[in-house]
Amino acid sequence: MRFVQPEVVISHFHLREGDNVADFGAGGGFFLKPLSEAVGEEGLVYACEIQKNLVETLDILATKENLDNVRTVWCDFEKIGGSKLDDGSVDAVLLVNTLFQVENHASVIEEIKRVLRSGGKAIVIDWTESWGGLGPQPRDVVVKTEAERIFNEAGFTTETEFDAGDHHYGVIFRK
Repeated sequence: MRFVQPEVVISHFHLREGDNVADFGAGGGFFLKPLSEAVGEEGLVYACEIQKNLVETLDILATKENLDNVRTVWCDFEKIGGSKLDDGSVDAVLLVNTLFQVENHASVIEEIKRVLRSGGKAIVIDWTESWGGLGPQPRDVVVKTEAERIFNEAGFTTETEFDAGDHHYGVIFRK
């Protein structure tokens, strides 16, 4: 059984030294170190999280791992302007295991669109199913075709799919 392995799937993101990336729903920081390494000293990683206690955990992790290019942001990216990031300020937004938790997909996608530069990437990894008590309840799963539909309706183009593990899908959308 293979779950999402950040060090493996990040190779599909094609991030470059100096890129700015936002991790919407950064949680406990599963992707922070590989994102930090991918964008290098010249880039920035915004770890965006709505749960204050997780923002504090992310701060501790960034300090412990010497991730000087990580900025934690306590925010609500389900609202336009809620991420607190500037318009067009990031090259990529990562959304991992988050779609199934969001009440209003359209507002999250609009916030992603707002903060992405022209031609920027929205990288989505989410559950393909409810599996063995892990992940979302079956009624909450946002399957890949639904994710594609809602991003495409918001004006994004589906660029590529990638292997994200046995119980997840990965899709990159282009603004």
